[in-house]
Amino acid sequence: MHAADSSLKTSLLEPRTGDPAQEFPLIIQPTSLAALTWAGAAAGTSAQSWRIGTVLSARPLGVNPQGMLVLQIGALTVETAIPGNPLPAQFQVRVLSLGAQPQLEQLTPSPADATFQRALRERLPQQNGYAPLLSTLDSLAQRPMLRQLPPQLRAALAMLENGMSTPVEITQGEGLRMAISRSGLFFESQLAQPQGDLPALVEQDWKGALLRLFGLLEQRPSAASASGRTDTAPPLLQRGLQAQARLPLPLFTDSESVAPLLDRLHGDVKAALARVEIVQLEASTLPAWMIEIPLQGDGGHDVLQLQLEYITDADDGGHGWTLGFALDLPALGPVQGELQLRDLRLSVRLWTETAMTAQRLERQFTPLRHRLSACGVLLDQLSCQVGLPQPSGRHSALLLQATA
Repeated sequence: MHAADSSLKTSLLEPRTGDPAQEFPLIIQPTSLAALTWAGAAAGTSAQSWRIGTVLSARPLGVNPQGMLVLQIGALTVETAIPGNPLPAQFQVRVLSLGAQPQLEQLTPSPADATFQRALRERLPQQNGYAPLLSTLDSLAQRPMLRQLPPQLRAALAMLENGMSTPVEITQGEGLRMAISRSGLFFESQLAQPQGDLPALVEQDWKGALLRLFGLLEQRPSAASASGRTDTAPPLLQRGLQAQARLPLPLFTDSESVAPLLDRLHGDVKAALARVEIVQLEASTLPAWMIEIPLQGDGGHDVLQLQLEYITDADDGGHGWTLGFALDLPALGPVQGELQLRDLRLSVRLWTETAMTAQRLERQFTPLRHRLSACGVLLDQLSCQVGLPQPSGRHSALLLQATA
């Protein structure tokens, strides 16, 4: 059994400072072991992280039926009596001692951590996937009254459309690299480069195009503020890969004014901007990227989701990359994949929702093997399974679900 599957019962001692109105460091001390001894846990996957002086991320998960507070600390789930002072939604602990009863000290968050958490809490209730925005854009493009929009607004809509990649482009290495570069994740860092072409960057970058469109929509006299979501979802890396299908076009009659659709577009653009900024916030604190790329599909728009992570093997110290992707195309349905590259050895696993799609993909396996062999890549595994995997974020212990 891995350490991540274990459960430790813990006790929280009183704060070392006497004022209960403030947040002070606490000592977290495991007192008994439920499914695994501490020695076994230390010999498992958490051996490298549970060292004296190591700082681990922690978060409350809720209260179990026995009235114990459940915490996740690093890769371990622990139970504790509910403390007198409320714990923050996310905090950090430092390992003070090991042995049968390891002690962990809760750390006071730094100003930078507090700023990060505040920015994350502000954007999580606002964010939404790109599918609603793309559906609204498709509906707006089909309406004759689109020609009556102000020239600046029509130009901003065209810029947003032109900035999207095509499926053919992302099948090429350079095309995929450019799509990732223009996904909005690197917008500010590219703006800061002295040799950069700023006008071209603003036009071609997804976030730059969203910002321009949002600024114009904000100037409309009837612009309505987008309301926050009540079912606030956790950050993207915590949720893991999820294929996003196209949404039905909004229903508007030809006789209606274009204003309701522009109000809807205003909210969708604001939600998409919050989505991009959450991805940027995650990338600043975690060794992984979650990237979403809108695509100009056949008869509509689709969303390619990528998760890129640099991995260090704890056993042999080797390094490599893991690339996950999720895509939902009308002709194939949802497809998910994971590519693991270690030196020149590659493992590829695919998942589909239907057997028919799996068969279509498997017919491409032989040409793929030949192309990889020609590039000098050794293919260790190439498989396709029917049935999508359950979404799982490898970084769920580091970021947490926020509420509006």
